Amino acid sequence: MEAFQTASDVFFVLMGAIMVLAMHAGFAFLEVGTVRKKNQVNALVKIIVDFAVSTIAYFFVGYSIAYGVDFLTSASVLSGHTASDGVPAFASSGYDLVKFFFLLTFAAAIPAIISGGIAERARFYPQLFATAILVGLCYPLFEGMVWNNNFGFQDMIETAFGAPFHDFAGSIVVHAVGGWIALGAVISLGVRRGRYTKSGGLIGIPPSNIPFLALGSWVLCVGWFGFNVMSAQSVSGITGLVAVNSLMAMVGGILTALIAGRNDPGFVHNGALAGLVAVCAGSDVMHPIGALVTGGLAGVLFVWGFNQCQAKWKIDDVLGVWPLHGMCGLMGGIACGIFGLEALGGMGGVSFAAQLAGSLSGVVFATIAGFVVYGVIKKTIGIRLSEEDEFDGADISIHKIGAYPEDDLRAS
Repeated sequence: MEAFQTASDVFFVLMGAIMVLAMHAGFAFLEVGTVRKKNQVNALVKIIVDFAVSTIAYFFVGYSIAYGVDFLTSASVLSGHTASDGVPAFASSGYDLVKFFFLLTFAAAIPAIISGGIAERARFYPQLFATAILVGLCYPLFEGMVWNNNFGFQDMIETAFGAPFHDFAGSIVVHAVGGWIALGAVISLGVRRGRYTKSGGLIGIPPSNIPFLALGSWVLCVGWFGFNVMSAQSVSGITGLVAVNSLMAMVGGILTALIAGRNDPGFVHNGALAGLVAVCAGSDVMHPIGALVTGGLAGVLFVWGFNQCQAKWKIDDVLGVWPLHGMCGLMGGIACGIFGLEALGGMGGVSFAAQLAGSLSGVVFATIAGFVVYGVIKKTIGIRLSEEDEFDGADISIHKIGAYPEDDLRAS
């Protein structure tokens, strides 16, 4: 029975890793559908190569920083067999390996989030360099603080506020960190050429493909149930509460974004994601009605934040990743300390003050990391495409082929 339980956990976490891996296709198609046709190939290539670089950085450096575990030993030991000193260093059946795979897919979401914000004007290889730094060094520092109590972070939060910081599936650790790093990246790059008039007026750049945008959202929504439910990381930890809360937050985000966004399909499909981002932290402790409210608030927040960024603050965040992941992630981390309380039908064990402190810690950490990493790259090797390359599009200037090669041949 013990062997069966271990094998079940391995399979469970592996399926979660595969579902979250599939979410990266969602990131890709969400970006493909939003950017102009001349940048669609670049969006696809960026996401898959960023994942490859993230894997290397996290395997050799990042995972060790976060959890104090490295894989520089024999395959036999990694699979759970007894080490030379007679003590098994890893769980049997390779559980620790699939756990790494699962957590890697979370880490790789950081550059995937950033990619949507800096689309259409970022150089390719400097962005891969940023990915290696962020996934290998920056993200694991905060991940380890929250999910492994590194530096006694959770002990300090619990001592000060009566409860540890609760972030079950990463509203703060993944989404807010990714979104606030993206803010530094977007501001460091500056706006796309032709985005604003000389007087500061907004020039509309419509999405290139609404069906691709919708497909990206749907793939992300489906994969998100692996992201949230399988954050339990064991069969015995599964709870249907997480699944239903994720569902309720998703539909709440859809409906409020539909109304606030005045039927705009981009807002509707991103509203689903806003709700899911916000519920990650408290999906295991909220009542479903609390999750519905959280998702609904996130849908409105995303629409407001996106419009403010583009029209008022002149922050050219192409996919709205700062409002979607940064703002909604922050709101979700704080909302866990409200709707997770027993007084509001939640499971309890959370504190509003602890959630506020932990959430703001993530925002401060990520904002500093974003401006430092992208600021240094900008000052040294450069991060922005030339004016000519940006005009031609990243597809031709970087990859030497467009998304529709036959059309290019006919045009020539």
